[in-house]
Amino acid sequence: MKEREVEAKRLVGKKTVRGKVYEYEYYTLPLNLYIPKSMVEKFGTKFSLHYDEDSGTITLRPMDLK
Repeated sequence: MKEREVEAKRLVGKKTVRGKVYEYEYYTLPLNLYIPKSMVEKFGTKFSLHYDEDSGTITLRPMDLK
């Protein structure tokens, strides 16, 4: 099992619908993992990523609850 510390990056997206531009924000982690905004607001941006090579599962835990 591999373990590493990761930090969520805040990205701002823009989308045009019928001539009107909408902006939205989302958070992403390495390996193209998207994380809900509510989770970042509750626990912060630093997480511990556990990768089990045998089963191929990825577990994400907030650094505070380690």
